[in-house]
Amino acid sequence: MRTEFDRGRVLHLVVINAFVGGMVGIERTVLPLLADAEFGIASKAATLAFIATFGITKAGVNFFAGTLSERLGRKRLLVAGWLIGIPVPLILIGAPTWSWVLAANVLLGMNQALTWSMTVVMKVDLATPRTFGLVIGWNEFAGYAGMAVTAAITGGIATSYGLRPAPFALGVILAVVGLILSLMARETRPSGERAASGPPLSMGRAFAHGTWADPRLSSASLAGLATNLKDGALWGLLPLLLAAEGLSVAEVGVVVGTYPLVWAVSQLVFGPMSDRLGRRGLICGGLVTQGVGVVLFTLGGSLSVHLAGAFVVGIGTGMVYPVLLAFVSDHAEAHARASALGVYRLWRDSGYAVGALGAGLAADRIGLAGSLAGTACVMLMASCVFALAGRATGANVD
Repeated sequence: MRTEFDRGRVLHLVVINAFVGGMVGIERTVLPLLADAEFGIASKAATLAFIATFGITKAGVNFFAGTLSERLGRKRLLVAGWLIGIPVPLILIGAPTWSWVLAANVLLGMNQALTWSMTVVMKVDLATPRTFGLVIGWNEFAGYAGMAVTAAITGGIATSYGLRPAPFALGVILAVVGLILSLMARETRPSGERAASGPPLSMGRAFAHGTWADPRLSSASLAGLATNLKDGALWGLLPLLLAAEGLSVAEVGVVVGTYPLVWAVSQLVFGPMSDRLGRRGLICGGLVTQGVGVVLFTLGGSLSVHLAGAFVVGIGTGMVYPVLLAFVSDHAEAHARASALGVYRLWRDSGYAVGALGAGLAADRIGLAGSLAGTACVMLMASCVFALAGRATGANVD
């Protein structure tokens, strides 16, 4: 068994994922504000439909990407993801109606599913079980740092040059550079001894294992869904909440960017920590911490209070994001690991749609703060479920 991995190849993939995250970052600050300012959409549920469209597409493609990569190879899907992503910022720049924005987010969901899934799977291919947390932490750090920096930059650009087209022009550069870097990557699909542990699972069997047949994998899927439910709610509602409290677009960009930035950096700590101390405690604690951070946003007040909320929820998300991926990798056979990760990411990214639609409908009825308070309660319940159902059996895991 390998005890080391090719750091050069892993770091190449880390850089690629920074550009992957940046593609989502171009929307985080600007698009919720654009819905009201240029398209006149007052309903929160209608505004958050773009996140639901993104989440449903990303979740579905995640499922197929994991299994297809076992048969077609990782690099082909990685490159295909970038080719699909290039039109996204161009559509957002010229979109005449909100339906065009929704169509762009279908393509963005496909782009994110193929590119981000493959950077995760390729790093796991190159790593060993005792370094899964480390390399996944690097991957998720890069993606969410790219998202955070881009969200903050687009907020500043929008303040100076307007909500369109300037903030989205950055996305064209990100997509082209990401494609070039991906064409330079080498295939990592296991072969020989590593592939001989068994044939790839069928999609049906992989889905069953990750959804109900294996309590460890199914509890991880639920924890991931809750985490992205929270992210879908914050993605759509937080810019609107901050703007309603009188913050400038630039200040909104700072708060919206701080959350994924803290999330990104903290993964460098919690991913490797889980390799040494175990996964379950970090996952349970991280779900609770996310709930506490969301509650802070509902308290209102100054910019500093909202920055504190962004910091806390970012720490909580960093505690679970790479660790859940490592937890799933721990409990999947090598020949079926990409499929298991695909099913986990199917359920995790379904949370975007559930969170966006649920939070939007709730906000229309009980207000922005009430909707976020309900989101915090979901996080606490998810922690309790994982604590009961996610017990692992391997000493090297817990």
